[in-house]
This record gives sequence, C-alpha cells and structure tokens, in this order.
Amino acid sequence: MKMNFSEIAKLLAQRAEEVARHLLPNGKREGNEWRVGNTNGESGRSLGVRLQGEKAGIWADFASGDGGDLLDLWAVTRNLTLLEAKNEAAAFLGISAPVFEAHRPFKFARPSQKNLTILPMASAVMEYLVNERKLTPETINAFKVSQHDREIVFPYWRNGDLILIKYLSLDRPGEKKQIRVEPNCEPSLFGWHLIPAHGRTITLCEGEIDAMSLYQYGVPALSVPFGGGKGDKHKWLEYEFDRLAAYDEINLCFDMDEAGWAAVAELVERLGRHRCRIVELPHKDANECLKAGISTKTIEEAFKAARTLDPEELKRASTFVEQVVNEFYPLPGAIIGLSPPWEKSHGKILFRPDELSVWTGINGHGKSQALGQIVLHAIKQNVRVCIASLELKPKRLLMRLTRQAAGLALPTKEYIQAIHDWYGNSLWLFDLVGTAKSKRLLEVFRYARRRYGIDMFVIDSFMKLDIAEDDYKAQKSFMEEICDFKNEHNCHVHLVVHPRKSGDECSPPGKLDNKGTGAISDMADNCFCIWRNKAKEETKRLQSQNIPLDQKQQEQLKQCDTLWICDKQRNGEWEGKIGLWFDPGSLQYLNHEKQRPVEFVEYSNISNREEVYVG
Repeated sequence: MKMNFSEIAKLLAQRAEEVARHLLPNGKREGNEWRVGNTNGESGRSLGVRLQGEKAGIWADFASGDGGDLLDLWAVTRNLTLLEAKNEAAAFLGISAPVFEAHRPFKFARPSQKNLTILPMASAVMEYLVNERKLTPETINAFKVSQHDREIVFPYWRNGDLILIKYLSLDRPGEKKQIRVEPNCEPSLFGWHLIPAHGRTITLCEGEIDAMSLYQYGVPALSVPFGGGKGDKHKWLEYEFDRLAAYDEINLCFDMDEAGWAAVAELVERLGRHRCRIVELPHKDANECLKAGISTKTIEEAFKAARTLDPEELKRASTFVEQVVNEFYPLPGAIIGLSPPWEKSHGKILFRPDELSVWTGINGHGKSQALGQIVLHAIKQNVRVCIASLELKPKRLLMRLTRQAAGLALPTKEYIQAIHDWYGNSLWLFDLVGTAKSKRLLEVFRYARRRYGIDMFVIDSFMKLDIAEDDYKAQKSFMEEICDFKNEHNCHVHLVVHPRKSGDECSPPGKLDNKGTGAISDMADNCFCIWRNKAKEETKRLQSQNIPLDQKQQEQLKQCDTLWICDKQRNGEWEGKIGLWFDPGSLQYLNHEKQRPVEFVEYSNISNREEVYVG
C-alpha cells in the first residue's frame, strides 16, 4: 500500500527519539525533548523535538519560528523535497510498497524544445491570454507558455525535465477546439514545476488555463492533460499515481458540467475517497471566475468549503441529533410506534416503524388470530395494513377478521357490510393461497408501500414461501431482503414462522426453537410467541362434565387462557409474559376474564348489529 505524508509522519513519531538522534546526532535529551541548536545540527538548545506523549514527533525551532512533524524535519535537515524525504523515511522504517509498473513503450519520446521561446508581449498568444483570459504576463511566463504559429504551446515540466508538449490553436473553426500533442510522450500533469516542494495538499483541475488561473488566485494547481470525462481520458493516472499517492489531501476543481462530474466520480474512487475534496466554484471553471472578476477571497472560501464525497451510508453522529432528541421527547402527534390492543402491554411493547417482528407458536395455538386482532387495532390507529395470508383464502381470512372486528360470532349482513366499509383503504390483501414466490411478494409489497402508503405488512407464513426448509442460505437471504425492505420504507413487518416439533404442548417454544436458519430470530427486531394453556382447557372440559377437580385443577381454572411471550425486543427494554383470556365467539384475546369483546366498528342499529353473542 502506498503511504501518504501524514501516515509516514505518524510512524516516525512512534520512534521519535531514534529519528531525532538519526537526523540531529549532535543533540541531547533533556526530559521529554531532544535539544539542539538548529536544523543544521549546531550546538545549542533552540530546537526541541517532543519524544513522547500525544505530541510526540512535533518539533519547533524557537529562534527561527520553523516547525512541523518529523517528516518536515527530515526534509529540512536533509535539504530534500517532501516527496524525497518520504521515500528516505520509508526506507529507514523498513517500509516497501509493491511496485506495479504501468504498461508503457520501451522508451517514451521526449519532446523537442525548439518551439519553446520567450513569449513577446506583442504576440497573438500573449494578447489572447491577457485580454480574453485575464491572465497576467507573470502567470503566463511562470508556466513557460510559448507560441508556435497560431497555437498556444503548453510545456509539461517535471523535475526539470520536459515531459510533454500540448498545442491549442487560437483558431476555432466551427467553434471546435483544435488540440494536438507531441507524439509518444509520457502522459503527465501540467504545472509540476510550480508545486511547492513541501506542500501536503494538491489541486487537480481540468485544463491548463484553469491551472494558470488558480495559480494567479494563489492556489498552485495541476491540470490533467486530456480534459474531463472518464475511462481513457485518465490514462495519465497510471504514470502519476505514485507521485499523487503521497499527498494527504487532493482538491478536485473540475468543470461544473457532465464531463467534469464524470471525471470527479472516477478520480475519487481511484485516488481515494478519504482524501479527495470537491471544490465548487461560483462559475463553471477557474478561468470563468477570473474573467468574471471573482475575488481571491471568494475562491479561498470555495476551497475552505470543499466537501468530501463520503459514501451515502457514512454519516457523522451529530447528523442524527434531532432524531435522538425526538426519541427522548417525541413531537406532538409523532408516531413512535403502534400500541398493541391489550392495555396490560402498554408501556412494555411497541410495534415501531422499520422493525421486523417474528411470531411463532405451536400449530393451532392462535398466533394468526392474535395477529388479526393487532391488525384491527392498527387500523383503528389510522394505519394501513397489507396481509399476505398464504394459508387461508381471502374469504376465510376476512371472515375471521370480521368476527374479531364485530366482537361477535355471527354479525348481521348489514354489520358485515359496515365493517368492510370501515376497512376501506386501510386493509389490503396479497391474493394468493399456496406457495408464493418470495421475490414477487416483495415486489408487491414495495408497490403497495409506494402507491398506497401501507405502514404494516403481515406474512403468514414463512413456510409457504418458495424456500426449502433445509435451504438455510436462501432463508437468510430472504431475511436480509425483508430487513432491507422495512429499513428502506420505514414500515413494520410481521412474519409468522413455525417452531420445530416438540414432544408435547406443555411448554411454549422460544426464539431459539424456530424452524430453519438461526438468522430468522437473529435478524428480527422482536420475537413473540402465542401459547394456549391446553392444561386449563382440559380442566374446563372435565368441569363441564361435572367431574370433581383436585386442588391443582382448581388452581388451573384461575390461570390465563393464553400467554403472549416476548423474548426479544431490540429497541425496547421489556421482555416477559403477558396473560390473556380468549373469547371463542369473537376470536378476541382479552385483558381479563370478565372483559367483554371490543367493538372495533360501531354500528348504530343494535338489532342489525348482533344476531349471536357467544361469551
């Protein structure tokens, strides 16, 4: 891996005393510092290097005012550029990076310097650059720009060598740029000879005139040779990669157009997202700013405001402060979660947005019925629900829900109609009984969420999806997709699963007893179980036959009919058991034995409302 300046400096700081002795052997240790006269190693104590602690490796020459980290000290004491110092220091540390040579000809051609002449003030190129592009003669001469016939000559210098020459014609037939380069030259960046030797930040832009404009604003910059865009436009990066790899920060100041954005997107990935900063100027590019008279201060502010191109998933914790405050102190009217229909669960359990609840229970113990009552209570809270009941035909499912909504075993026809009017746009069904394609199910759910604003989804049950019982990989994949769905769309999903077979029904299954992959309970936010008290039911049967009951059986009659068990609640603080009583006529679960079933839908004509009540 190629290390940048700061990374090398941090490694040097870990061996601060060894490095200080190596660079300044005439100094001596005084407490937590290495003291010497100056960077030339003369006797004295004006220069100090911190050897330990948080500031290890920081040095300052109190006589000259110079200072920095140990890589800066290496460059100064050895009279090297920062890049040269980095390479020496890496060798000292025993660091060697793998070398990948870019494909290149046997030998690149070096361009002739015959067209590089001092540019006269009266030349067409000088007049064009000064009058139309607003560049100063000093800037033009600093970049050693020349003229060949009616072409601007841009020389690419690096380490004192001429690497490439590019020509731009002053004439534009059909408003098209006429550009050519010297053949077989190494692709390079324009402006290396004006980049400070000890800088750790570098700026890339899209054109030579933009690089010159930024330089005139006081920002040393390099121009890419072949403009914006992507792909082969950035062939130069193969040959400049090692030099750019050393810099801690790279400002990308490209044109504010499609080609510029394409270039930025590619360079960010190849140069390292973590160190690239995107500069957005007031106009399309740096030269447009110069021509428009934009001040140096404005350009400086644009560079200070340069933004990172962080992945969408990476955010500062402070981004969420308002959401955290609202978790502690919900806004008036804010929906923080849906309450269950049973008062004794309030303050203990909530069905929150972006959660997945897994429901289990022995076959016939009523988990789907309990979910039906929860659905009705959700609708009463103005929530829209979609049910995928893969084991019941819609008419059977709605018959059960309608009994629960009415609180009756047999509501009148008029009452049934009133209940279905109440369902309205609040209740939707995935109309398929049998094995459902999991991907199709999610497609329909996404559509329902986007078009109709469905807030709660029910899948009953997991075993009726097109996933084999022993295909744990496919099961885990589906759970991941369900979690992505509820997170993306901020909705609640209830998933019914079956437990593994047990020897009897005397004890309720738990989250570890779900049939299939362990990812089912692992990835769920909540794990619930519905368990019927079969022992009590048997005792009641004996009682109905006037069979004498012993003390234990008498105690059983006082127990609840059903347990609602919560053995996982990721975003809540309560886990435990809630006892409920079951009314067979309405199929409702009640808070206590004497509670009457709830009428979810009020119906004014009582004689039409009720034909049969079974209590």
